[in-house]
Amino acid sequence: MTLENLETGTVAAAETSVNPAPLSRSHLTQKHQYSAVNSSHKHPDPLIKPIAIDKLPASLAVEAAVAIVINGIHYAVLMASPHQLEYLAIGFLFSEGLIEHSYELLDWEVTQLTDETKITAFRQDAFETDEGNPSFEHLLDYDTYLVELVLSQRCHQRIQAQKRQLAGRTGCGMCGITGLSQALPNLSHYTHNKKTQLSVKPSLEYLLNLKAKVDAMQHTHQLTGAVHAAATLYNEQLYLFEDVGRHNALDKLIGWQLRQTAEIDCVVMTSRLSIELVQKAIRIQLPWLVGMSAPTSTAVRVAERYGLGLAGFLRANRVTYY
Repeated sequence: MTLENLETGTVAAAETSVNPAPLSRSHLTQKHQYSAVNSSHKHPDPLIKPIAIDKLPASLAVEAAVAIVINGIHYAVLMASPHQLEYLAIGFLFSEGLIEHSYELLDWEVTQLTDETKITAFRQDAFETDEGNPSFEHLLDYDTYLVELVLSQRCHQRIQAQKRQLAGRTGCGMCGITGLSQALPNLSHYTHNKKTQLSVKPSLEYLLNLKAKVDAMQHTHQLTGAVHAAATLYNEQLYLFEDVGRHNALDKLIGWQLRQTAEIDCVVMTSRLSIELVQKAIRIQLPWLVGMSAPTSTAVRVAERYGLGLAGFLRANRVTYY
């Protein structure tokens, strides 16, 4: 279900429809800014700054509601970029502890809910209510996708044991989790089989080279300024995954890694490094996680506990190791 662009080393998902899901849309804006006073046309009051108003189209990142249905169980709703949803689903399932290998995902189908018929069918399957026949037509105002997954029977038992409803917001990968044991799990299981040899610390030169490649290839962010990316170098090629949610971007990379059975040493995130990113990296047994912004104190403590290398503040000429 995937295509690799061999010229750039970036990954593109094969679309199931003729018209792929848009990652950005144009919207008309008014840009207000103080303009420099022309010396030949000075304003009578020097304390008043003239304001220039430009009407310009702007590209906005698409933020879609992605409903994850596993073996008929409505498991979660993610707010995400509607691209590379197969990778997102696999990475999310792995990060949730529902699968251990990509082959445990037996089948999958993505449906965009674009008309009342599809909305009605989704409503009947997803909701049981005593409130009569509530209207869900307002969902047509949004970008909504239904991702139906079929997992193996053993995975189905895990789902029933762990079932919960998750309303995942763009800025948080832990929203909706109830119970401290779910939010702060014991990850020792994922470190038992970890390679005993310590991974070599990525050099500043290596990281700056990787950052330069990310800056050049992060096209959606260049258009919108509103998406994060997770990126890695594999066989000297850049593999980059963008999403409105930083945790979704990392899940997409994890999904790709599982599908390709690729061993990677370092992932660079364009965001801060918060606890849920560190937990995902530990589960996939990643040696090094690097952010362009700072980690949180909890992220550093958990990374130290489970042997994850962590670095932040990857900027034009520097990086900080923790």
